Amino acid sequence: MHEIFYDELRKLNVRFMEMGINVSEQIYRSTKAFIEHDKELANEVVSDDQEINGGEMQLENQALKLIALQQPVASDFRTIVSVLKASSDLERIGDHAVSIAKETILVKGNQRVPQIEEKISAMTADIRKMLEQVLDAYVKADEKSARNIAQEDKKLDEQYKVCRNLIVKEMQHETKTAVATSSYLLVARLLERIGDHIVNLSEWIVYSKNGHLVELNDKQ
Repeated sequence: MHEIFYDELRKLNVRFMEMGINVSEQIYRSTKAFIEHDKELANEVVSDDQEINGGEMQLENQALKLIALQQPVASDFRTIVSVLKASSDLERIGDHAVSIAKETILVKGNQRVPQIEEKISAMTADIRKMLEQVLDAYVKADEKSARNIAQEDKKLDEQYKVCRNLIVKEMQHETKTAVATSSYLLVARLLERIGDHIVNLSEWIVYSKNGHLVELNDKQ
């Protein structure tokens, strides 16, 4: 009976990691589509979101089934609950990636501001690095690394502020790029929110490890 349970728990962890990898790819593709004005790629991101949503539902069903039928001990129960909660954050990250893709599809005009696009690309690279780190911390049950993710998010917040200030200045001085800059502002904000969800993932790793519900994001 225990062998069956731990085999199912292993499968749950594998599916969670697969979902995380898929979400990371969605972030990359959505921002790439936005910066390159690639509406075909943006449409692919929107279409592929169904797989992310389906993955979350499968994880939820599998997690609830394990809790109901196997009555896991405390440490295993925390692992299952953490996957259940963290998969919801991954799904929300996927939703934000879709919102970026949809902005690519809807936006009109071809005016670009390379300096702002460079900032958005840098934010995206750091977000994917953060997500990679948090998934690695999950696999290793590394509480210390999970807590360090919050510090990385503070750096991302600073990047967002710099990017936002550039966008506002552009709005004030260049009316011909008004459509582009409003889209830049939305995308930068979505990326900042993705960072917050990654911090949430870190919090669930801490809970899984020691049973403590912590608040690693100290934003006011």
